[in-house]
Amino acid sequence: MTERLFSLSLSRRRLLITSSAVATGALVAMAGFTPAHSAGEPNGGDITFLIDSLGDSWIPNNSAISSFQGHIWGHVTDKLVYVDAAGKVSPWIAERWEQNDSATEFTLHLKSGVTFSDGTPLDASAAVANLDIWYAGRKKEGINPIGLFPKTYDHAEAVDATTVKIFFKKPTLGFIPTLGYHGSILISPKTIAQPAAQQADLSKTSGSGPYVVDSWKEGDFVKLVKRKDYNWGPAAVGHTGPAYLDTITYKLVSEPSLRVAAVQSGQADVAYNASPQELTSLKQEGFTVATPRYLGFVNGWAINTKLAPYDDVKVRQALQAGVNRQEIIDTVYTPDWKLATSFIQSNVPGATDHSELLAYNPDRAEKLLDEAGWKKGADGIRAKDGKQLSLTLNSNPYLVTSRSIDELIAQQLGKIGWKVDIRAYDVVTYGQKVQYGGAGVPAYEVTRSFIDAGTVASILTNANNGENWFALGESDQKINELRDKIASAGSLEARNPLLDELQKYVLEEGYFIPRTQMVQRIYVQSPKLKGETYNGVAYASYYTATISD
Repeated sequence: MTERLFSLSLSRRRLLITSSAVATGALVAMAGFTPAHSAGEPNGGDITFLIDSLGDSWIPNNSAISSFQGHIWGHVTDKLVYVDAAGKVSPWIAERWEQNDSATEFTLHLKSGVTFSDGTPLDASAAVANLDIWYAGRKKEGINPIGLFPKTYDHAEAVDATTVKIFFKKPTLGFIPTLGYHGSILISPKTIAQPAAQQADLSKTSGSGPYVVDSWKEGDFVKLVKRKDYNWGPAAVGHTGPAYLDTITYKLVSEPSLRVAAVQSGQADVAYNASPQELTSLKQEGFTVATPRYLGFVNGWAINTKLAPYDDVKVRQALQAGVNRQEIIDTVYTPDWKLATSFIQSNVPGATDHSELLAYNPDRAEKLLDEAGWKKGADGIRAKDGKQLSLTLNSNPYLVTSRSIDELIAQQLGKIGWKVDIRAYDVVTYGQKVQYGGAGVPAYEVTRSFIDAGTVASILTNANNGENWFALGESDQKINELRDKIASAGSLEARNPLLDELQKYVLEEGYFIPRTQMVQRIYVQSPKLKGETYNGVAYASYYTATISD
């Protein structure tokens, strides 16, 4: 295959004419490659996937949950269980499992004969090494724990070569589903033992997945080649042997219209994160368009209650009532997007409908702000004690539409009396400057997936190293009580009513301001490429895909 490495300096004018034969030829010449597909037999073929970022670190624990790098990890690693788009859990490396009645002890039975690409067996001791690093990381080295791995984890033991027993300090109903979370990737113990600097070198990381890293260049591309001896894929996708495609090349192309134009002209096979406004016309042209919803949080804001005026519940409730969510879908999106009904996606088992708390009601918002002492000035901006009612929004670079939504909401809130300031950063700078509960971050934009809703309560607060999204600490007794009851529930029947109460309370208090249900990963694909699958966190897997001329 000729490497398909794009020139990133094409002008917008050239993009507008790439549909012509002459311009397509010029683009191919400038790009330095020619399309190369094997004939339509099941085995063979090469694809190029154009992506808008490749992150800033390849340390597995730190990058596995990235909306960008997660694509690569999903092909070079496996998971203990497979979770599909509906949240259904099925066997993968773990063939079967059991748990005790209190959900504090679990036993996993692993497939035999599985190996990492460095030849190390993926046996019980390897599984224990992964469970330990997911839980604890090595923070002093800069290796983070996996954020949604259960904080109740105590330890794991290798009973024999294919049997692992896991112990928890408290009931942990969500443990098995969380093994299918995109952070829970299985890495060779030899890689885990490496210092962070070596783990950051993608070529030195060994997984057990259907592909291995052939070559890569920081901030440019990653080329994967299939592993011919792979024979342990998840039965749920209908194939367990080696991948069909020979290679997958992930290439960084920053400009969305260039990514799409390359697929339109046949120079690439998949464009990631296209503009939603283009999707209808692309479908009409015959391209495959996918907008899978992941299991997780809706897109919205976690409100920092330490910062005035958002320490006032009436101001938070006014913010909740002042966002016109239907207008967001009508203006920025297409009918593929859905209204938020909670702060959890509606496809998550345990999510409940609280649409009534999210109704657009600017009159109520105005009344709440009046009651809170915020009065409109001649310029339409509200003020109190000489300070303007202001909101700083940091557009999330992981969501292609984030800035457009922020601008629309700024107009909506401006009519009520808010002064909204919008800031935008690239992925790396955003990670450095914008944090939950940060001093200059009154509203942190959430684009976050999870597999099991039981993990939600623990990350909203600071318990067990939780992420304390709303900067509440232990100050809100009710949310802490709900957190503890959800964590200790021994059955779904006991847990689900508590989850419903948590969702209602968080929305009523204005701790979380939903915008829309989340479609973070948008795919535009050549009609010649077929057979891909989408898992519970909406990553496209090309393990079962084929391509024809």
